[in-house]
Amino acid sequence: MAKKKERNFDKIKELLIAQRKVISDGIDHIAKDHLNLSQKDASGDLSGYTFHMADVATDNFDREFSLDLASTEQQLLNKIQDAIESIEEGTYGTCEPCGKEISMKRLMAVPYATYCISCQEEEEKKERN
Repeated sequence: MAKKKERNFDKIKELLIAQRKVISDGIDHIAKDHLNLSQKDASGDLSGYTFHMADVATDNFDREFSLDLASTEQQLLNKIQDAIESIEEGTYGTCEPCGKEISMKRLMAVPYATYCISCQEEEEKKERN
């Protein structure tokens, strides 16, 4: 039985850790600037007057947009964390559906990839239909 060649993922792990830091800092920034403020604080209004409906709508839109962005970033952060853990466990770089090795070129481009190119293309075709 042929022994599976050992691949070195140190460079990719460093890249993932750096990406994790940038994304985590971005989420913290979004939370601090948009999500942890009251409606009054978010608008910058220091008076006791009521808000104009258009201002309230704009503030709500901004908060919803920030929440959606933070949610998307959190999903990416989870994928990155999973990739780091799989490197540490020795399971990194294997396509989940087919079990083949994911190419280093793909892993360098998308270090949190869990599908090889072929399986990814098939998945995208399914999603379009």
